[in-house]
Amino acid sequence: MASESDPPPLPGAVLFACNFNRVRSPMAEALLKKMLGDQVFVDSCGLKAEEGAEGADPFVEAVMAEIGCDLSRHTPKTFDELEDGSFDLVISLTPEAQHRAVELTRHRAVDIEYWPTHDPTLAGGSREHRLEAYRDVRNALAARLRERFGSA
Repeated sequence: MASESDPPPLPGAVLFACNFNRVRSPMAEALLKKMLGDQVFVDSCGLKAEEGAEGADPFVEAVMAEIGCDLSRHTPKTFDELEDGSFDLVISLTPEAQHRAVELTRHRAVDIEYWPTHDPTLAGGSREHRLEAYRDVRNALAARLRERFGSA
């Protein structure tokens, strides 16, 4: 019998969603994969494609590389481009993605969580100042993931 201090059982599949799948959701996807390995299927998507943009945001690649996560091969995708829609848990990182997640799961037994996450692309200033904003988001997501999923 599980005690109250035990983390909830791991879902079989988790989807992270944000606006363009270039910053917050690929960060969360990579962090959870690093944390849980292949114990859980993890994917990410965005609401729409960002015109002219390919891959993860360069600042995301840089701050994730600092902790051993290679996002150089990340290909942004939308909800409509997901290969599999069978997720046990959808975690939305923006209000817009939360709205779409609710629509997506209306007729399915899926848990939905909303984790409002700051958009680091709004940071201005020097390269270092901007990298620090991305690190703050990375670290906040990592802390939230540890809190939600426990330590593997």
